[in-house]
Amino acid sequence: MCDDNELHHSIGRRTLLVTGTAAALTLGSVTFAEAADAADGEQETRTVRGTLPTGSPDFVYVPVEVPSGVREIKVSYTYDRPAVPTGTAGNALDIGIFDERGTELGGKGFRGWSGGARTEFFLRADDATPGYIPGPVREGTWHIALGPYTVAPQGLSYDITITLTYGEPGEAVEPVYPPARAKGRGRAWYRGDCHLHSWYSDGRRTPAEIAALARAAGLDFINTSEHNTHAAHAHWADVAGDDLLVMLGEEVTTRNGHVVALGTDPGTFVDWRYRARDNRFGRFARRIRRAGGLVVPAHPHATCVGCGWRFGFGEADAVEVWNGPYTPDDEVALADWDAMLVASVREGREDREREEGRAGRGGRDWIPAMGNSDAHRDPDVVGSPQTVVLADDLTREAIQEGIRAGRSYIAESKNVSLTFTATGSKGEHAGIGGRLAANPETPVTVRLEVTGAPRCTVRFVTDQGVLFTSAPLPVAGSGVVEWQTTPAYAAYVRAELRHETAAGPLPGALAGFTNPIFLGRRL
Repeated sequence: MCDDNELHHSIGRRTLLVTGTAAALTLGSVTFAEAADAADGEQETRTVRGTLPTGSPDFVYVPVEVPSGVREIKVSYTYDRPAVPTGTAGNALDIGIFDERGTELGGKGFRGWSGGARTEFFLRADDATPGYIPGPVREGTWHIALGPYTVAPQGLSYDITITLTYGEPGEAVEPVYPPARAKGRGRAWYRGDCHLHSWYSDGRRTPAEIAALARAAGLDFINTSEHNTHAAHAHWADVAGDDLLVMLGEEVTTRNGHVVALGTDPGTFVDWRYRARDNRFGRFARRIRRAGGLVVPAHPHATCVGCGWRFGFGEADAVEVWNGPYTPDDEVALADWDAMLVASVREGREDREREEGRAGRGGRDWIPAMGNSDAHRDPDVVGSPQTVVLADDLTREAIQEGIRAGRSYIAESKNVSLTFTATGSKGEHAGIGGRLAANPETPVTVRLEVTGAPRCTVRFVTDQGVLFTSAPLPVAGSGVVEWQTTPAYAAYVRAELRHETAAGPLPGALAGFTNPIFLGRRL
């Protein structure tokens, strides 16, 4: 039984299906003979060929009729990459698989996704390719999921080879997950990087390599965030420890932007097969929260195809303003976030939204910022940037509570430390993410203590814009900068730490920045 049968798909004769998700196309089934008498280890192969035209649906499903007695399913694929004119997208085809439980949006059939990172994968009871979920290969209709990310004008021709191996299944391995707490130092500032990729999606590092780099970067916590799969969750327990909290999550990678599910329960899968126009994101934001996670839109102004955030920020618990090395799209994200801060204090909007009980954030009045590395491979630097959070302990819940409350600042490395406070005339004070409840004309002293930032300048930013810029800090990198204001003059103040710039009006790249301190009593 070593057949190598071929099936040719003609896309033009198939039916376009809209199934509550983005438009999808289901092709003709691939069938295998019943193999009740197949010898252990015997294999059977089918090859599927077809062409996807420009304008294909976001997802194309290839049904595979899997008979009983299968120990392993293996899939490999190739596709053509014709030359295209400058400025025109070429071919890129993602791949994944759903088992006999089906492809329903948010259903239980998901068994793995590798996007465009791999050309083949396998699944069986005791093992699977990174990015895929081990488990039995049960009888029924499986679906290979193709995602034509971009299609050249000439179309996208593909070959898929499916190989079934018959025999008794191996013994399933019970997953072991990292603990939800580390030793910690009680209430303290903890450093973390919550957007990281390993070889369980399109990264090139193992969990052990990432953990070693995280420790070297001075991190206390990290969050796993593989693209569209939770397959890595069971592979971090060995590298967590008293000194490193490993939270579990996913980078939900849609065609209209990416969002980090931060600190979800082990084994949580969050579906990604929708666009903003499908009005489905709210459902999956709630799914993240029910699983104990935070909703954090990632790199909202990234310029890669499908990377910019298009779902709005009504469901966001925080927003990733700084992603990896500081670039112009981070500067745009910073300005956009600052505009949201201004909107949050305009005409007493804070209180109105609390009274209305805004969905998703429980009526909280502003969205905190985060910074993460989004590191995939060398030379990406884990922990650059990093989010430094004031938390009651080094546990999942405490770190999340600090992030949600905005008690955090972002630093380019472990070398940068910031202490930011606002003090009133009677000694009342507030820190990052807090509010100094003072009368409109009360004098307020804003103070930033800095270490690890040689020749950087400090800027104090308010709802009116940048109102103070310091002289460069000394070469030693430490200094204290103070500024006087009133709640009437500044509804909030946040601090930026900027590198020197060679010339011109544009500010230098960030070395760090804080979430705001709000000034004045609530309206």
